[in-house]
Amino acid sequence: MKAWVFQGPEQAAWQDVPDPRLMDAADAIVRVDTAGVCGTDLHIMRGEVPDVPAGTVLGHEAVGEVVETGSAVRTVRPGDRVLVSCVSGCGHCRYCRYCREQAYGQCRGGGGWTLGHLIDGTQAEYVRVPFADTGLHTLSHVVSSEVAVLLADIFPTGYEVGVLNGGVRPGDTVVVVGSGPVGLAAIATAHLFAPHAVIAVDLVPARLDAAKHLGADAVVRADEGPEQLVDDLTDGLGADVVIEAAGTPESFGLCTRMVRPGGRVANVGVHARPVTLHLEDLWSRNITVTTGLVDTYSTPTLLRMVEAGRLPAASLVTHAFEMQDAAAAYDVFSSATDTGALKVVLGGQHHDVVAIPA
Repeated sequence: MKAWVFQGPEQAAWQDVPDPRLMDAADAIVRVDTAGVCGTDLHIMRGEVPDVPAGTVLGHEAVGEVVETGSAVRTVRPGDRVLVSCVSGCGHCRYCRYCREQAYGQCRGGGGWTLGHLIDGTQAEYVRVPFADTGLHTLSHVVSSEVAVLLADIFPTGYEVGVLNGGVRPGDTVVVVGSGPVGLAAIATAHLFAPHAVIAVDLVPARLDAAKHLGADAVVRADEGPEQLVDDLTDGLGADVVIEAAGTPESFGLCTRMVRPGGRVANVGVHARPVTLHLEDLWSRNITVTTGLVDTYSTPTLLRMVEAGRLPAASLVTHAFEMQDAAAAYDVFSSATDTGALKVVLGGQHHDVVAIPA
């Protein structure tokens, strides 16, 4: 089959690789219809995620059709149309048991974020999904592939790591710093909790326009006084919740300056550089700072909301490319300031069958 293969920093190619095969009874093989390109993929391409080895097929978001399952798989079967989650859980360790934490991102049994990271990922004609019972979700025919793929990562991440970790409550003033796909998902899902106001901060006008479309009550460029705007809108108190969705030292510092005493900063962004936590300023302000890797426990709920038309998602996909045009897709997404890209997806032709070795 063909796949988009990482070959080292700033190097990747659409090339022939062996078809995936079942390696465990809990595995499934999925024929990929649509795959997403994530900001984390850009971090990998820049060499900022050093545990991804050269030769890895990238990608951790996809929609497709199950073509084969291992003997232990119970929730899906060949022919099912499915969402491939960015995270899966073994279902047995302390982080994965349904009666405990459902923290699949911290799985100690071989799950967590593996696709396009520790094993071959989804930007390919076919993908092997470990722990298919937690890593796959069957899809209704009413949800398009381009919308469904947004629930593989960005919507659960914005909702769980941003909105829920940040403890958004009715009447809160919420600031989202970074209006990329995950920040936009946080803006959309914050409204589920009836906040007083949601303020979006970014440097890219197209992303601020998208934030308005998804319900931001106010938008401001990061270089045009967001701290003053928040002060003005809160009578000098500061925001109840600030969600960091940009992943830079500057954006994190901005978040800590805009939050009120007793407020919450929820870090969502992937940081490739060290960040200074200014405790000399923060120690007396009763601020809670949370971090997190998405667990995707909310995916079934979010899917039901999309099916019911209660979650705006379709407008986030701005660019679609055939699979073999992955290089162009990455170029467009990495130049979002110029291209206006929000979410970039891949989809294309593949051969008809998976040749599974005996």
